Amino acid sequence: MEDLTNFNYKKRIIDTYLEEELEGAGAVLIRGPKWCGKTTTAEQVAKSVIYMDKPDEIENNILTASINPSLLLEGPVPRLIDEWQVAPKLWDAVRYTVDRRKLDGQFILTGSSVPLNFDKTIHSGTGRISRITMRPMSLWEAGESSGTVSLSSLFNGIEKIEGYSDKSIEDVAYYICRGGWPRSITQSPKIALRRAYEYIKAVVEADISKVDGIQKSPARTRLLMRSYARLQGAQAPLTTIRDDMKSNDSSSLSEDTIAVYVDALKKLFVIEDMPAWNPNLRSKTAIRTSDTRYFVDPSLAAASLGVGPDVLIKDLNTMGLLFETMCIRDLRVYVTPLGGEVFHYRDKTGLECDAVVCLNDGSYGLIEIKLGGEKLIKEGAENLKKLASRIDTDVMGTPSFLLVLTATGKYAVRREDGVAVVPLCCLKD
Repeated sequence: MEDLTNFNYKKRIIDTYLEEELEGAGAVLIRGPKWCGKTTTAEQVAKSVIYMDKPDEIENNILTASINPSLLLEGPVPRLIDEWQVAPKLWDAVRYTVDRRKLDGQFILTGSSVPLNFDKTIHSGTGRISRITMRPMSLWEAGESSGTVSLSSLFNGIEKIEGYSDKSIEDVAYYICRGGWPRSITQSPKIALRRAYEYIKAVVEADISKVDGIQKSPARTRLLMRSYARLQGAQAPLTTIRDDMKSNDSSSLSEDTIAVYVDALKKLFVIEDMPAWNPNLRSKTAIRTSDTRYFVDPSLAAASLGVGPDVLIKDLNTMGLLFETMCIRDLRVYVTPLGGEVFHYRDKTGLECDAVVCLNDGSYGLIEIKLGGEKLIKEGAENLKKLASRIDTDVMGTPSFLLVLTATGKYAVRREDGVAVVPLCCLKD
């Protein structure tokens, strides 16, 4: 039997989570952007594999899937079916086989896009196929966070916070522009910084039209991604995106057209908007419920804007927006094995919270994201305390923690008012 294990494999936070899911489900789907390491991670536990998009076998694989898909499922388990969306009929074949075998841990499916006509599959897979979303590497996984403060310890009510980071603002700017792509982590800075540009080129020239079968303009796709980059962290409606694009697109643009492009980018896991948090409040303050715009990785925003680390250092406003995107990426990575999600809060008074991390047991933490500096940190802490005072704690319980995440600053500490201040390069799961 072929040994699929990669001995140079860099451990991922999702590894243990994947093994746990295989113990409780017949199959596990790992979905997420291309190049984020889904296949390599799955290979670490798979006992056999079929690469559906292997160039010299793809036509035969598609034909076999349409005639007798069970043939593709034969092999030692867990069997990895890589890029399964090439032949969507495999979904129902996996579900059926899991039902017949009545055993857990049979298959791992990986895919970097939602397949065309996925709604035509017979069964949703509920109860048979577990879903995991994988993202680019966090700073902890890449070895660039000291990991001296864990998100789980904050939820567990740790009293004393101590941590140290030796990373400079220049380091953080580089991490933003390089991104969390596993291949780039091991490359020289000059080569690593090209990855996001290559990624966008592939999306613009091919992927965005393939994902739903609708031909799209490369120029318009670039404009959309550039607008999305400028609107990172904003609750921007499609009309705002359209108006931003119009300044560089002489042809008519409708909201429906923009929606088609945005939906395609979501299916490719290029963008991952963040839903609003809707807590019970003591007052009747109206809560804004629009999603917040984010790329799945900050490097895609930087490349869409055509900026590198040197430019970010000179434009701290833009760097602040893209640093927030990197923080959201890492928080999403860290909270996945804890069984939680990341949300955004904003109400009609303008009070907002950059990130609200909620676990399945109802516990939650409030997070503000700041580049650094005493003034900004103080402002973030005051916002957090103000929001915490509005929450109906009789219904919601008190927040597990109030946290200001920073880019600069060497030490992780807890302020006298109880608010934790932690550099992102100190955080882990």
